[in-house]
Amino acid sequence: MEKTAIKIVKAFQDAGFEAYFAGGSVRDMLMGNEPTDYDIATSAKPDEIEKVVDEIHLESKTIPIGKQFGVILGIVHGHEFEIATFRSDSSYSDGRRPDAVVFESAKEDAVRRDFTMNGLFYDPIKKKVIDYVKGQDDIQNKKIRFIGEAHERIKEDHLRILRAVRFKNNFDFEYGSRTKKAIEELAHLVKDISAERIQEEITKMLLHPQRAHSIRELDKFGILERVLPEVAACKNVDQPTEFHQEGGVLTHILKSLHDMPKEWVNKELVWAILLHDIGKPDTFEEKPDRIHFDGHADLSAKMAGKLLRRLKFSKAQITKITWMIDHHMTVGFIPEMRRAHQVGLFLHPWFEDLMKLHYCDEHGTHPVDLSLYENIMKMYTEFRDEKLLEDHFKPKLTGDDLMKEFGLEPGPAIQEILNTLREERIEGAVKTKADEKKFVKKILDAMGE
Repeated sequence: MEKTAIKIVKAFQDAGFEAYFAGGSVRDMLMGNEPTDYDIATSAKPDEIEKVVDEIHLESKTIPIGKQFGVILGIVHGHEFEIATFRSDSSYSDGRRPDAVVFESAKEDAVRRDFTMNGLFYDPIKKKVIDYVKGQDDIQNKKIRFIGEAHERIKEDHLRILRAVRFKNNFDFEYGSRTKKAIEELAHLVKDISAERIQEEITKMLLHPQRAHSIRELDKFGILERVLPEVAACKNVDQPTEFHQEGGVLTHILKSLHDMPKEWVNKELVWAILLHDIGKPDTFEEKPDRIHFDGHADLSAKMAGKLLRRLKFSKAQITKITWMIDHHMTVGFIPEMRRAHQVGLFLHPWFEDLMKLHYCDEHGTHPVDLSLYENIMKMYTEFRDEKLLEDHFKPKLTGDDLMKEFGLEPGPAIQEILNTLREERIEGAVKTKADEKKFVKKILDAMGE
């Protein structure tokens, strides 16, 4: 991807335009991180961008994703690059997009960006950093600093509040004094950010190893209660010290997030961990023996569903996340369950993610006790090693057999008998087709059929 990006920059420079890597890719390179994408800024106007990209390669193409703002998506060698004309922005009436843009110089383009570390350009042909905003100094000093007047940068795009928190924690930086003050004074503006953008930004925080620090910082700024009030409500909610010496509910949630193994990280799981106990504040009850949260898993799942719909998650994502939350207390009963119920869970496509949630839930607790997790995973491993697949438990008798041999009429009773046979096969009570026939006869005799 980097080689293709260099090829694009060279194509623009050969055509007589200025062109550089811009923003995050430059920041990442200077910090020793591999860029995930390459944005390119150029003096070429949108129509000229389209022409240059189309001439790079026979299969190159462009998509005018934001042509009115000077932004063209270039697709070269199968890689996507956001290519934008140097510009300055006018006012931001909606707190998100500029009302109009004026095509300008590289310097004007740099000073309209959000943070100094994102206002850098890099010429990969001359191997030279172009810095109009002292971004290199701030990267060196590990400072998050808005370009220009911090309050104005936030008012232009309110999402920059969340981005500042994410960058600060992900990079282990500190805020510049004016940047921190602006965030503190304008934190209330997050209420105007669209649900989709809030979801995207918080997801980026949660997918990073510093996820717990970011959520904690959102709470310190008073942002958490505005974007995720259900999570903020868990603060200062006590838990029974017999099982939770780590502290209150929010402390437990953050510890669960912090201790998540990096190889397990995915969007649905991190959100399930964040939301798995949000029903505890409303189910808190101090009984003579200890604090109880009866029914909190069910309530947490319902509250999570409502929250996730508010943040515009897909139906599939909501279904998976809420299923894990709803079943996170069920895990404790697995060792004593009937074999049929155990197998039903073992065969569930999300069972392994449920156990990952349980693992993190246990790690969020002090003292940590993984004996239940280890016991269940041992059972599950043995189950998989035995290759006990769904077909293994399928009854030998069919619905047609039940109608022919026992004279049953079509209807729900047939499916109920087949389901019962499946459970008995799982339990080992019936093994052959002859066993099944005897069992069905016994059922029908008991029913007086």
